[in-house]
Amino acid sequence: MVVRVRGSVEEHTLVLHGYDVRCLIAGDGGPAIALIHGITGRADTWRETMPRLADRFTVVAPDLLGHGGSAKPRGDYSLGSHASGVRDVLAALGHERATVVGHSLGGGIAMQFAYQFPERCERLVLVSSGGLGRDVHLMLRAATLPGSELVLPVIAGTRVRDTGAAIGRMLARVGLRPGADFGEMASGYASLAEPEARHAFVQTMRAVLDTGGQRVSARDRLYLASELPTLIVWGAGDRIIPASHGHEAHADIPGSRLEILEGAGHFPHLGEPDRFAELLADFVESTEPLEPDPDRLRRLLQGG
Repeated sequence: MVVRVRGSVEEHTLVLHGYDVRCLIAGDGGPAIALIHGITGRADTWRETMPRLADRFTVVAPDLLGHGGSAKPRGDYSLGSHASGVRDVLAALGHERATVVGHSLGGGIAMQFAYQFPERCERLVLVSSGGLGRDVHLMLRAATLPGSELVLPVIAGTRVRDTGAAIGRMLARVGLRPGADFGEMASGYASLAEPEARHAFVQTMRAVLDTGGQRVSARDRLYLASELPTLIVWGAGDRIIPASHGHEAHADIPGSRLEILEGAGHFPHLGEPDRFAELLADFVESTEPLEPDPDRLRRLLQGG
């Protein structure tokens, strides 16, 4: 295990199933919170959140396989596989249970985690989450088109990658303005310069999207979260996944909390970092974790 200290956040490299998995860890001794980033992202997207929580919680943010500093093997990039990967990171670090927070694609992974491993999920937090409706920006749907592998090297190639103005023009054409969304999307597309990263990106996108939009939806299983403390956070100005998905999910999960951040877009944890960290901390501290109960799950499934 390699450890590099970055302020109050430590950078670790775990070896799981023979593959390197990079993760950031902040805090020690408080309740565990797992932060899951979105497509083309990395743990660093939580750079504003982790120090704000470190004095009260143990916060773990991995780079998903195929992303950031983690390995990029040719393999399974489904939601189920990613959820298992998050479970393995938490188990390797000694955390049996955690509040699971997912942004965008990470929201779909968080819901899959809660579905696959209910005994390990204390609370669920969905941040501008995928998996709650068909709508998604055309830019992401394009990655599912045949031949997209041939276009991505041009978008992420060295000349474009090293020219901020060129990336800016590309993102401006699809409706993203300078700010947190702009910076994160530009960084994400720059990360696709490596062939292995492009392969992982395309495989991940095709697992959850088609040309018509999102094809994997958790809406028919949200009733299972009726007793799971759930917080939904969305940016009012989200141009990637509309905030209406958050409102609909809130209606489908009795007892859930919905927070719309007016000054934020698709990355509310970066657009309004203080407010986001405050909401997350209050949610964890004011709710009781769901305790494992096989009989409860059986009753819910039988009742539909």
